[in-house]
Amino acid sequence: MALTSLDESAILQVRDIQIRFKTQEGTVHAVNGISFDLNEGELLGVVGESGSGKSVTMMSLLKLLPMPPAEIASGEALFNGRDLIRLSDEELRRVRGREIGFIFQDPMTSLNPVLTVGYQLTEHLRRHLGMTRSQVRCRAAELLALVGIPQAEARLDDYPHQFSGGMRQRVMIAIALACDPKVLIADEPTTALDVTIQAQILELIKQLRQELGMSIIWITHDLGVVAGMANRVMVMYGGFVVERAGVSELYGNPQHPYTRGLLESLPRLDEEGDEHLQGIEGQPPNLLSQPSSCPFAPRCPYAFERCTEENPLLEEVGDGHEVACWWDIDGGVPRHGR
Repeated sequence: MALTSLDESAILQVRDIQIRFKTQEGTVHAVNGISFDLNEGELLGVVGESGSGKSVTMMSLLKLLPMPPAEIASGEALFNGRDLIRLSDEELRRVRGREIGFIFQDPMTSLNPVLTVGYQLTEHLRRHLGMTRSQVRCRAAELLALVGIPQAEARLDDYPHQFSGGMRQRVMIAIALACDPKVLIADEPTTALDVTIQAQILELIKQLRQELGMSIIWITHDLGVVAGMANRVMVMYGGFVVERAGVSELYGNPQHPYTRGLLESLPRLDEEGDEHLQGIEGQPPNLLSQPSSCPFAPRCPYAFERCTEENPLLEEVGDGHEVACWWDIDGGVPRHGR
């Protein structure tokens, strides 16, 4: 299996994360042994449809999931030599915001409506850096200006409802950047925004990454969003990583049927004629049962007998390109050595 050893050059090393949810219907096997590395200065795109385990995986690293019903059944997440999974609540509070920033999905509900933007922005500064009141306010104004909010000093006393959706998301980014974290996790931060504002936020993140040199995990269901941003892309389905590669390699040579399905569902500007977008037939897997076969097999046009009997592990098929599939799509035959 890929990624069994630790990469000392990686700033974050995640191994075999398994997450369960206890529900009235039974145990949901939401994440089933996810492993990955995040290197210094890189942007790792994490893609997949809703329910694939993207957000749950990343939220579990900072224990942002309600426990119960959530449970981290196994795994480790090494950050600066410490296992985030096994840190105490107090130790983890010192990591959240200070060393790892998190941008939540919906800017409309992530900010407290009864507190000023300035108060919410300075909370991390007061807690982690011990600044004076004047220092905190000066830094907060600098952060709002950094993310492109005009008249930053005056807007510190405004409430969230006085900001547009795009501006609220900029505030959320400023909060995540307040203490200069080494890692930024962005959970579909542009989903609730219109395409014009979305483009502005994406451009802002690219600029901030160049200026600050931080490592970023960008969670999205849209492969088109990460095409011009990511260094590497990790594709998830049914709580598993099914493919991982450099962004050019993944887009130019996808090897998993699910990845190909996602790419074929995107409109392309370089195609002529009335080509219809191709959807992926079928429904996501029922995660109430422990997966024992390929989770994508019921929806896969290439599935054969082995796919319903055994779940493939990630296997390297090229330089830095890994795929979990029993079928060689390009060769039209089962993969050798399996």
